[in-house]
Amino acid sequence: MAADALNPLRGIMFKVLSVVVFLVMQTCIKAAGPDIPAGQITFYRSAFAILPIVIYLTFRRDLLAAFRTDNFPGHLKRGFLGILAMACGFYGLVHLPLPEAIAIGYASPLMAVVFAAVILGETVRVYRWTAVFIGIFGVLVISWPKLTLFQEGGFASEQALGALAVLLSAVLGGLAMVQVRQLVRTEKTSTIVLYFSLTASVFALVSLPFGWASLPLKSALLLIASGICGGIAQIFLTESYRHADVSTIAPFEYTSILLGIAVAFVLFGDIPTTTMLIGTAITVSAGIFIIYREHQLGLERKAARRASPPAS
Repeated sequence: MAADALNPLRGIMFKVLSVVVFLVMQTCIKAAGPDIPAGQITFYRSAFAILPIVIYLTFRRDLLAAFRTDNFPGHLKRGFLGILAMACGFYGLVHLPLPEAIAIGYASPLMAVVFAAVILGETVRVYRWTAVFIGIFGVLVISWPKLTLFQEGGFASEQALGALAVLLSAVLGGLAMVQVRQLVRTEKTSTIVLYFSLTASVFALVSLPFGWASLPLKSALLLIASGICGGIAQIFLTESYRHADVSTIAPFEYTSILLGIAVAFVLFGDIPTTTMLIGTAITVSAGIFIIYREHQLGLERKAARRASPPAS
């Protein structure tokens, strides 16, 4: 990792590639149609992601080692939280304009800061707490016009339910991030990635008795493509962390909103509202500030370790 970290441009390149391919995944899901159950979408996304992940791990000669784990219950917990987050997120994705679904999803890293403080006992000082609350306010600015549809259309309003589902996905995603932080203490990245796809596929099958849609060929192919893209994007994301620090590449996650606006306009005719753009700007600014603070604190911790005398 030390040698790879000297090539941040390569890390940024892989990060941007992961953002682009994740966006292709989301576009495939949205194009597949609004009447496909979220559990069925989640199964395709998880199961077909296994193929590129296995090929990648085989190429790296890391496949057998990736199956070895000392914390299988932890992987089950991460898979359960992740599958619930994906199901809620995919429901929102098919019922909301693409840029709004992406922007509301930016609440997930904000929630991860909250849960890291509450569950892991991490120290979060006033600067980051302020950024978290400002970011959540931005998410509410984006969501509020959709949530007020409950007053007009009752709980049958699909866009209101979609916004609520993405908000719930962000909360569950934040919990999943905290679980990943616990896993990385003892587990390899390849193990976490592989077991997530495996456990998520199994958990998604639980939704089968509740009724899956009979898919036309086009929708089936789009969902298969979404799964393969999800696996490829995960590989690119993993590679990005091999070549650069998290604080270097994390801000490039926010390029997804610019790409999402362009794709949504060209393919689906969606035009972003002023409220959505204002809320997104607030949320992205808060997220970037949190990344900056994490970077500064990391530098301070390194300086403190260098200044500490070695134990005798």
